Amino acid sequence: MIRFLIKGLLRDRNRSLFPVIIVTAGVALTVFLHAYITGFMGDTIEMNARFSSGHLKVLTRALAEKPELQSADVGLTEVSSLREALEQQWPGTAWVPRISFGAMIDVPDAEGNTRAQGIVSGMALEAIGHGEMEAERLGLQRALTEGRLPEHPSEALVSHTLAQRLQLKPGDQFTLIGNDAFGSMAMANFQVSGTIRFGTEALDRGMVVCRLDDAQAWLRMDDGATTLLGFLPGGFYHNKEALAIAHSFNELHDSDDEYAPFMQALSQQGTLGQYVLMSETWSFIISLIFVLAMALVLWNAGLLAGLRRYGEMGLRLAIGEEKRHVYWTLVLESVVIGLIGSVSGTLLGLFFAWLLQTYGLDISGMMQGAAVMFPDVIRARITPADYYIGFLPGILSTALGAMLAGLAIFRRQTANLFKELEVV
Repeated sequence: MIRFLIKGLLRDRNRSLFPVIIVTAGVALTVFLHAYITGFMGDTIEMNARFSSGHLKVLTRALAEKPELQSADVGLTEVSSLREALEQQWPGTAWVPRISFGAMIDVPDAEGNTRAQGIVSGMALEAIGHGEMEAERLGLQRALTEGRLPEHPSEALVSHTLAQRLQLKPGDQFTLIGNDAFGSMAMANFQVSGTIRFGTEALDRGMVVCRLDDAQAWLRMDDGATTLLGFLPGGFYHNKEALAIAHSFNELHDSDDEYAPFMQALSQQGTLGQYVLMSETWSFIISLIFVLAMALVLWNAGLLAGLRRYGEMGLRLAIGEEKRHVYWTLVLESVVIGLIGSVSGTLLGLFFAWLLQTYGLDISGMMQGAAVMFPDVIRARITPADYYIGFLPGILSTALGAMLAGLAIFRRQTANLFKELEVV
Protein backbone atom coordinates (compact mmCIF):
# COMPACT_ATOMS: atom_id res chain seq x y z
CA MET A 1 0.00 0.00 0.00
CA ILE A 2 2.79 2.42 0.95
CA ARG A 3 4.63 1.68 -2.30
CA PHE A 4 1.39 2.31 -4.20
CA LEU A 5 0.92 5.66 -2.42
CA ILE A 6 4.53 6.74 -3.04
CA LYS A 7 4.22 5.94 -6.74
CA GLY A 8 1.01 7.97 -6.86
CA LEU A 9 2.71 10.96 -5.25
CA LEU A 10 5.70 10.78 -7.58
CA ARG A 11 3.58 10.45 -10.74
CA ASP A 12 1.07 13.15 -9.75
CA ARG A 13 3.24 16.06 -8.62
CA ASN A 14 0.23 18.38 -8.43
CA ARG A 15 -0.94 16.66 -5.25
CA SER A 16 2.50 16.33 -3.58
CA LEU A 17 4.75 19.20 -4.68
CA PHE A 18 2.91 22.07 -2.95
CA PRO A 19 2.50 20.26 0.44
CA VAL A 20 6.16 19.10 0.35
CA ILE A 21 7.32 22.69 -0.30
CA ILE A 22 5.17 23.98 2.59
CA VAL A 23 6.41 21.30 4.99
CA THR A 24 10.03 21.82 3.89
CA ALA A 25 9.81 25.57 4.50
CA GLY A 26 8.13 25.16 7.88
CA VAL A 27 10.51 22.48 9.12
CA ALA A 28 13.55 24.43 7.89
CA LEU A 29 12.33 27.50 9.75
CA THR A 30 11.68 25.46 12.91
CA VAL A 31 15.14 23.86 12.87
CA PHE A 32 16.89 27.15 12.10
CA LEU A 33 15.04 29.09 14.83
CA HIS A 34 15.69 26.35 17.39
CA ALA A 35 19.43 26.43 16.62
CA TYR A 36 19.38 30.25 16.62
CA ILE A 37 17.67 30.49 20.02
CA THR A 38 19.90 27.78 21.47
CA GLY A 39 22.97 29.65 20.24
CA PHE A 40 21.86 33.15 21.22
CA MET A 41 20.54 32.21 24.66
CA GLY A 42 23.50 29.90 25.22
CA ASP A 43 26.00 32.62 24.28
CA THR A 44 24.27 35.11 26.59
CA ILE A 45 24.38 32.60 29.45
CA GLU A 46 28.00 31.64 28.75
CA MET A 47 29.06 35.29 28.50
CA ASN A 48 27.61 36.01 31.93
CA ALA A 49 29.21 32.79 33.21
CA ARG A 50 32.66 33.77 31.96
CA PHE A 51 32.59 37.29 33.38
CA SER A 52 30.67 37.07 36.63
CA SER A 53 28.61 34.04 37.55
CA GLY A 54 30.52 30.96 36.42
CA HIS A 55 28.54 27.77 35.91
CA LEU A 56 28.92 27.47 39.66
CA LYS A 57 29.89 30.11 42.16
CA VAL A 58 31.27 29.61 45.68
CA LEU A 59 30.97 32.64 47.93
CA THR A 60 30.23 33.41 51.55
CA ARG A 61 26.65 33.22 52.81
CA ALA A 62 26.83 36.95 53.63
CA LEU A 63 27.73 37.80 50.03
CA ALA A 64 25.08 35.41 48.71
CA GLU A 65 22.40 37.28 50.68
CA LYS A 66 23.62 40.69 49.44
CA PRO A 67 25.42 40.10 46.12
CA GLU A 68 25.45 43.81 45.34
CA LEU A 69 28.09 44.35 48.08
CA GLN A 70 31.12 42.89 46.20
CA SER A 71 33.17 43.89 49.22
CA ALA A 72 36.48 42.42 50.34
CA ASP A 73 35.34 42.10 53.97
CA VAL A 74 32.75 39.42 53.02
CA GLY A 75 35.12 37.45 50.82
CA LEU A 76 36.31 33.86 51.08
CA THR A 77 39.42 32.91 53.06
CA GLU A 78 41.76 29.93 52.65
CA VAL A 79 40.80 29.68 49.01
CA SER A 80 43.69 27.34 48.08
CA SER A 81 42.52 24.52 50.38
CA LEU A 82 38.88 25.04 49.37
CA ARG A 83 39.83 24.89 45.69
CA GLU A 84 41.86 21.72 46.21
CA ALA A 85 38.90 20.05 47.95
CA LEU A 86 36.56 21.04 45.11
CA GLU A 87 38.94 19.72 42.45
CA GLN A 88 39.17 16.38 44.27
CA GLN A 89 35.41 16.08 44.72
CA TRP A 90 34.42 17.17 41.20
CA PRO A 91 37.39 16.43 38.90
CA GLY A 92 37.04 17.92 35.44
CA THR A 93 35.35 21.08 36.67
CA ALA A 94 37.71 24.07 36.53
CA TRP A 95 37.72 26.27 39.64
CA VAL A 96 39.21 29.78 39.49
CA PRO A 97 39.35 32.47 42.20
CA ARG A 98 38.22 35.99 41.32
CA ILE A 99 38.16 39.27 43.22
CA SER A 100 35.49 41.75 42.18
CA PHE A 101 35.77 45.23 43.57
CA GLY A 102 34.52 48.76 43.30
CA ALA A 103 37.02 51.57 43.75
CA MET A 104 37.86 55.17 42.97
CA ILE A 105 40.53 55.75 40.35
CA ASP A 106 42.87 58.70 40.69
CA VAL A 107 45.02 59.80 37.75
CA PRO A 108 47.96 62.12 38.59
CA ASP A 109 49.48 64.82 36.40
CA ALA A 110 53.18 65.33 35.73
CA GLU A 111 53.67 66.91 39.17
CA GLY A 112 51.83 64.14 41.04
CA ASN A 113 48.65 66.13 41.65
CA THR A 114 45.21 64.74 40.82
CA ARG A 115 44.37 65.30 37.17
CA ALA A 116 41.22 63.18 36.92
CA GLN A 117 39.12 60.88 39.09
CA GLY A 118 36.28 58.45 38.59
CA ILE A 119 34.47 55.39 39.91
CA VAL A 120 35.41 52.04 38.44
CA SER A 121 34.45 48.41 38.82
CA GLY A 122 37.27 45.93 38.77
CA MET A 123 38.11 42.29 38.37
CA ALA A 124 41.26 40.49 39.51
CA LEU A 125 42.26 37.28 37.73
CA GLU A 126 44.59 34.54 38.87
CA ALA A 127 46.45 34.16 35.58
CA ILE A 128 46.15 37.01 33.13
CA GLY A 129 49.11 36.60 30.79
CA HIS A 130 48.89 35.67 27.12
CA GLY A 131 47.78 32.06 26.60
CA GLU A 132 46.50 31.58 30.15
CA MET A 133 43.06 30.00 30.59
CA GLU A 134 41.52 33.03 32.28
CA ALA A 135 42.76 35.33 29.51
CA GLU A 136 41.41 32.91 26.90
CA ARG A 137 38.10 32.50 28.75
CA LEU A 138 37.50 36.27 28.80
CA GLY A 139 38.97 36.89 25.34
CA LEU A 140 41.39 39.51 26.67
CA GLN A 141 43.79 39.18 23.75
CA ARG A 142 40.99 39.77 21.23
CA ALA A 143 39.63 42.64 23.33
CA LEU A 144 42.95 44.53 23.32
CA THR A 145 42.72 47.87 21.50
CA GLU A 146 46.10 49.21 22.55
CA GLY A 147 49.18 47.98 24.46
CA ARG A 148 49.54 44.43 25.82
CA LEU A 149 48.30 42.12 28.56
CA PRO A 150 49.85 42.55 32.06
CA GLU A 151 53.16 40.70 32.33
CA HIS A 152 54.57 42.24 35.51
CA PRO A 153 53.23 43.02 39.00
CA SER A 154 51.19 46.23 39.41
CA GLU A 155 50.15 46.31 35.75
CA ALA A 156 46.49 46.52 34.79
CA LEU A 157 44.15 46.75 31.84
CA VAL A 158 41.73 49.66 31.54
CA SER A 159 38.57 49.67 29.45
CA HIS A 160 38.81 51.72 26.27
CA THR A 161 35.92 54.04 27.19
CA LEU A 162 37.38 54.72 30.64
CA ALA A 163 40.83 55.36 29.17
CA GLN A 164 39.39 57.89 26.73
CA ARG A 165 37.43 59.66 29.48
CA LEU A 166 40.45 59.90 31.80
CA GLN A 167 42.95 60.37 28.94
CA LEU A 168 44.93 57.28 29.93
CA LYS A 169 47.31 55.44 27.63
CA PRO A 170 49.70 52.48 28.08
CA GLY A 171 52.54 53.37 30.45
CA ASP A 172 50.49 55.90 32.48
CA GLN A 173 50.22 55.55 36.25
CA PHE A 174 47.01 55.58 38.28
CA THR A 175 45.92 54.83 41.86
CA LEU A 176 43.01 52.70 43.02
CA ILE A 177 41.41 53.64 46.33
CA GLY A 178 39.02 51.22 48.06
CA ASN A 179 38.24 49.36 51.28
CA ASP A 180 40.32 46.39 52.31
CA ALA A 181 39.15 43.17 53.99
CA PHE A 182 39.24 44.86 57.41
CA GLY A 183 37.19 47.88 56.38
CA SER A 184 40.13 50.28 56.22
CA MET A 185 40.93 52.53 53.28
CA ALA A 186 43.50 50.96 50.96
CA MET A 187 45.45 52.44 48.04
CA ALA A 188 47.58 50.81 45.36
CA ASN A 189 49.45 52.21 42.37
CA PHE A 190 49.11 50.57 38.96
CA GLN A 191 50.50 51.11 35.48
CA VAL A 192 48.34 50.84 32.38
CA SER A 193 49.66 47.95 30.27
CA GLY A 194 46.88 48.16 27.69
CA THR A 195 43.30 49.12 26.95
CA ILE A 196 40.48 46.68 26.19
CA ARG A 197 37.04 46.87 24.64
CA PHE A 198 34.55 44.01 25.01
CA GLY A 199 31.89 45.75 22.93
CA THR A 200 29.43 45.68 25.82
CA GLU A 201 28.53 48.97 27.45
CA ALA A 202 28.10 47.32 30.87
CA LEU A 203 31.75 46.21 30.79
CA ASP A 204 33.34 49.02 28.83
CA ARG A 205 31.90 51.86 30.88
CA GLY A 206 34.53 51.67 33.63
CA MET A 207 36.42 48.39 33.96
CA VAL A 208 39.85 47.71 35.43
CA VAL A 209 41.39 44.22 35.16
CA CYS A 210 44.43 43.37 37.26
CA ARG A 211 46.33 40.38 38.65
CA LEU A 212 44.90 38.45 41.58
CA ASP A 213 48.07 38.68 43.70
CA ASP A 214 48.13 42.47 43.25
CA ALA A 215 44.50 42.75 44.38
CA GLN A 216 45.12 40.39 47.34
CA ALA A 217 48.03 42.55 48.49
CA TRP A 218 46.11 45.80 47.96
CA LEU A 219 42.92 44.63 49.72
CA ARG A 220 44.75 42.57 52.38
CA MET A 221 43.10 39.35 51.27
CA ASP A 222 45.94 36.88 51.76
CA ASP A 223 44.84 33.59 50.11
CA GLY A 224 41.41 35.14 49.71
CA ALA A 225 38.92 35.94 46.95
CA THR A 226 35.40 37.27 46.69
CA THR A 227 34.26 34.26 44.65
CA LEU A 228 35.47 30.92 43.41
CA LEU A 229 33.96 30.24 40.00
CA GLY A 230 33.44 26.75 38.61
CA PHE A 231 33.21 25.86 34.90
CA LEU A 232 31.77 22.48 33.94
CA PRO A 233 33.63 20.08 31.62
CA GLY A 234 32.89 20.74 27.96
CA GLY A 235 32.53 24.48 28.48
CA PHE A 236 28.71 24.57 28.35
CA TYR A 237 26.22 25.03 31.16
CA HIS A 238 24.04 22.07 32.17
CA ASN A 239 21.43 23.16 34.67
CA LYS A 240 20.62 19.79 36.24
CA GLU A 241 24.28 18.89 36.73
CA ALA A 242 25.10 22.31 38.22
CA LEU A 243 22.13 22.20 40.59
CA ALA A 244 23.12 18.71 41.75
CA ILE A 245 26.71 19.82 42.49
CA ALA A 246 25.53 22.92 44.37
CA HIS A 247 23.06 20.87 46.41
CA SER A 248 25.75 18.32 47.36
CA PHE A 249 28.23 21.03 48.35
CA ASN A 250 25.75 22.95 50.50
CA GLU A 251 24.70 19.78 52.32
CA LEU A 252 28.35 19.23 53.32
CA HIS A 253 28.84 22.87 54.36
CA ASP A 254 25.56 23.52 56.14
CA SER A 255 26.37 26.20 58.70
CA ASP A 256 24.91 29.31 60.32
CA ASP A 257 28.27 31.10 59.95
CA GLU A 258 27.78 33.99 57.53
CA TYR A 259 31.37 33.55 56.35
CA ALA A 260 30.95 29.84 55.57
CA PRO A 261 31.25 28.92 51.86
CA PHE A 262 28.01 28.59 49.93
CA MET A 263 27.58 27.38 46.36
CA GLN A 264 25.11 28.64 43.75
CA ALA A 265 24.40 27.26 40.30
CA LEU A 266 24.15 29.82 37.50
CA SER A 267 20.36 29.52 37.37
CA GLN A 268 20.19 30.44 41.08
CA GLN A 269 21.88 33.80 40.55
CA GLY A 270 19.61 36.78 39.96
CA THR A 271 17.74 36.89 36.65
CA LEU A 272 19.98 34.28 34.99
CA GLY A 273 17.52 31.60 36.06
CA GLN A 274 14.93 33.21 33.76
CA TYR A 275 17.35 33.01 30.82
CA VAL A 276 17.98 29.33 31.52
CA LEU A 277 14.24 28.66 31.76
CA MET A 278 13.60 30.58 28.54
CA SER A 279 16.29 28.68 26.66
CA GLU A 280 14.73 25.39 27.80
CA THR A 281 11.10 26.28 26.96
CA TRP A 282 11.34 28.42 23.83
CA SER A 283 12.18 25.48 21.57
CA PHE A 284 8.98 23.73 22.71
CA ILE A 285 6.93 26.91 22.19
CA ILE A 286 8.38 27.44 18.69
CA SER A 287 7.62 23.85 17.71
CA LEU A 288 4.06 24.15 19.04
CA ILE A 289 3.46 27.41 17.14
CA PHE A 290 4.71 25.89 13.89
CA VAL A 291 2.64 22.74 14.39
CA LEU A 292 -0.53 24.83 14.74
CA ALA A 293 0.37 27.26 11.92
CA MET A 294 1.37 24.52 9.51
CA ALA A 295 -1.69 22.45 10.41
CA LEU A 296 -3.91 25.38 9.38
CA VAL A 297 -1.99 25.91 6.13
CA LEU A 298 -1.98 22.22 5.25
CA TRP A 299 -5.62 21.88 6.24
CA ASN A 300 -6.43 24.44 3.58
CA ALA A 301 -4.08 22.68 1.19
CA GLY A 302 -5.89 19.44 1.97
CA LEU A 303 -9.26 21.05 1.30
CA LEU A 304 -8.05 22.33 -2.07
CA ALA A 305 -6.65 18.90 -2.89
CA GLY A 306 -9.92 17.33 -1.79
CA LEU A 307 -11.85 19.56 -4.18
CA ARG A 308 -9.44 18.74 -7.00
CA ARG A 309 -9.67 15.02 -6.21
CA TYR A 310 -13.42 15.12 -5.61
CA GLY A 311 -14.12 12.90 -8.56
CA GLU A 312 -11.35 10.44 -7.68
CA MET A 313 -12.70 9.98 -4.15
CA GLY A 314 -16.25 9.59 -5.47
CA LEU A 315 -15.13 6.96 -7.97
CA ARG A 316 -13.30 4.98 -5.27
CA LEU A 317 -16.36 5.07 -3.07
CA ALA A 318 -18.64 4.16 -6.00
CA ILE A 319 -16.68 0.98 -6.84
CA GLY A 320 -17.03 -0.22 -3.26
CA GLU A 321 -14.01 1.08 -1.35
CA GLU A 322 -14.93 1.81 2.25
CA LYS A 323 -14.99 5.40 3.44
CA ARG A 324 -12.72 4.52 6.37
CA HIS A 325 -10.15 2.99 4.00
CA VAL A 326 -10.20 6.02 1.70
CA TYR A 327 -9.83 8.29 4.72
CA TRP A 328 -6.82 6.46 6.21
CA THR A 329 -5.04 6.12 2.86
CA LEU A 330 -5.37 9.91 2.60
CA VAL A 331 -3.84 10.27 6.09
CA LEU A 332 -1.07 7.76 5.27
CA GLU A 333 -0.33 9.68 2.09
CA SER A 334 0.04 12.86 4.15
CA VAL A 335 2.47 11.10 6.53
CA VAL A 336 4.67 10.17 3.54
CA ILE A 337 4.56 13.80 2.38
CA GLY A 338 5.40 14.97 5.92
CA LEU A 339 8.33 12.56 6.13
CA ILE A 340 9.78 13.73 2.81
CA GLY A 341 9.27 17.40 3.74
CA SER A 342 10.76 16.86 7.21
CA VAL A 343 13.95 15.31 5.84
CA SER A 344 14.46 18.02 3.21
CA GLY A 345 13.46 20.80 5.66
CA THR A 346 15.82 19.50 8.35
CA LEU A 347 18.73 19.45 5.89
CA LEU A 348 17.89 22.98 4.70
CA GLY A 349 17.47 24.32 8.25
CA LEU A 350 20.75 22.73 9.38
CA PHE A 351 22.53 24.32 6.42
CA PHE A 352 21.43 27.86 7.33
CA ALA A 353 22.08 27.16 11.03
CA TRP A 354 25.60 26.00 10.14
CA LEU A 355 26.18 29.24 8.21
CA LEU A 356 25.10 31.31 11.24
CA GLN A 357 27.11 29.12 13.59
CA THR A 358 30.25 29.41 11.50
CA TYR A 359 30.19 33.03 10.38
CA GLY A 360 27.89 34.69 12.94
CA LEU A 361 25.90 37.92 12.63
CA ASP A 362 27.60 41.06 13.92
CA ILE A 363 25.12 43.21 15.91
CA SER A 364 27.70 45.37 17.70
CA GLY A 365 26.16 48.49 16.14
CA MET A 366 22.82 47.70 17.82
CA MET A 367 24.36 47.14 21.27
CA GLN A 368 25.67 50.67 21.82
CA GLY A 369 24.55 51.79 25.28
CA ALA A 370 23.33 48.35 26.37
CA ALA A 371 23.42 47.91 30.16
CA VAL A 372 23.37 44.12 30.14
CA MET A 373 25.87 41.65 28.78
CA PHE A 374 24.89 40.33 25.36
CA PRO A 375 27.26 38.92 22.75
CA ASP A 376 28.21 41.27 19.90
CA VAL A 377 28.09 38.46 17.37
CA ILE A 378 25.00 36.25 17.25
CA ARG A 379 25.74 32.63 16.45
CA ALA A 380 23.49 29.60 16.13
CA ARG A 381 24.41 26.38 17.89
CA ILE A 382 23.50 23.03 16.30
CA THR A 383 22.58 20.50 18.97
CA PRO A 384 21.38 16.86 18.67
CA ALA A 385 17.79 18.07 19.09
CA ASP A 386 18.02 19.97 15.78
CA TYR A 387 18.33 16.67 13.92
CA TYR A 388 14.86 15.47 14.97
CA ILE A 389 12.87 18.45 16.28
CA GLY A 390 11.56 19.32 12.78
CA PHE A 391 9.91 15.92 12.38
CA LEU A 392 7.37 16.78 15.07
CA PRO A 393 5.70 19.70 13.23
CA GLY A 394 6.53 18.21 9.82
CA ILE A 395 4.68 14.93 10.21
CA LEU A 396 2.14 15.91 12.85
CA SER A 397 0.87 18.99 11.00
CA THR A 398 0.46 17.21 7.66
CA ALA A 399 -1.37 14.30 9.31
CA LEU A 400 -3.55 16.71 11.29
CA GLY A 401 -4.35 18.76 8.17
CA ALA A 402 -5.25 15.62 6.20
CA MET A 403 -7.41 14.28 9.03
CA LEU A 404 -9.35 17.55 9.19
CA ALA A 405 -9.76 17.84 5.42
CA GLY A 406 -10.59 14.13 5.03
CA LEU A 407 -13.68 14.38 7.24
CA ALA A 408 -15.55 15.46 4.10
CA ILE A 409 -15.29 11.86 2.84
CA PHE A 410 -17.69 10.67 5.54
CA ARG A 411 -20.26 13.27 4.45
CA ARG A 412 -20.45 11.91 0.90
CA GLN A 413 -23.81 10.18 0.18
CA THR A 414 -23.23 6.91 -1.69
CA ALA A 415 -26.68 7.11 -3.28
CA ASN A 416 -25.76 10.37 -5.03
CA LEU A 417 -22.29 9.30 -6.21
CA PHE A 418 -23.30 8.18 -9.73
CA LYS A 419 -25.29 11.34 -10.22
CA GLU A 420 -22.29 13.39 -9.04
CA LEU A 421 -19.92 11.46 -11.28
CA GLU A 422 -22.12 12.13 -14.28
CA VAL A 423 -21.79 15.83 -13.50
CA VAL A 424 -18.06 15.49 -13.02
